[in-house]
Amino acid sequence: MPTPAPTLGALLRNLRNRERWTLKEMSAKSGIPVSTLSKIEHDRLTLSYDKLQQLAQRLGMRMSELFAEPDSSAPQPVTARRSLGSEEQAVRVETPNYDYYYLCTELRRKRMIPVLTKIRAKSPEAFGDLVHHTGEEFIYVLRGRIVVHLEFYDPVTLEPGQSIYIDSSMGHAYVAAEGCDEAEVLGVMSSPDEDLMDALLSLHAGQRQTQAEANGHG
Repeated sequence: MPTPAPTLGALLRNLRNRERWTLKEMSAKSGIPVSTLSKIEHDRLTLSYDKLQQLAQRLGMRMSELFAEPDSSAPQPVTARRSLGSEEQAVRVETPNYDYYYLCTELRRKRMIPVLTKIRAKSPEAFGDLVHHTGEEFIYVLRGRIVVHLEFYDPVTLEPGQSIYIDSSMGHAYVAAEGCDEAEVLGVMSSPDEDLMDALLSLHAGQRQTQAEANGHG
């Protein structure tokens, strides 16, 4: 007797378990309310093809990945991943006080996020609130001078060739030192959380808002 095809609810539940997401995390990623996701997983509600396509796009997946069932018998693949990065090929995110160049972006689900950053903010006020995110990060100064502001430490100034390694869950901010119009640093952020890229992009949105508010009060 053939095995019945899995329901949409079972497929989404398998996907969530495979990615180790809670319902709340999947809701935040997909834009679908928790209550709706719960109904789908319990086969009390379904989604149209258009909604499924939208769901896959929001989760950054192909439709085939969305419906892939776990295969515990499949051999572990040899990944041998490689990516060449340059400023010209980077994904650029501009904010009033910073330019971010995300390197090697064609690799998905990276545990490390390499970012080239050009820093123009000259004070903690220009930066805004100290930021927190999961994982750890390494910052190496390529050009100019920066001041590192940390939640539990006094500010420290770094010159070209100097670096710092921190716990990213501790509040932190990087600003250009006095007399430096623009500094350039290479940062590598690492986290077991696959949402790290989304978290970093959301921080940029917050920096834009901070600058907009500062300009509005100027």
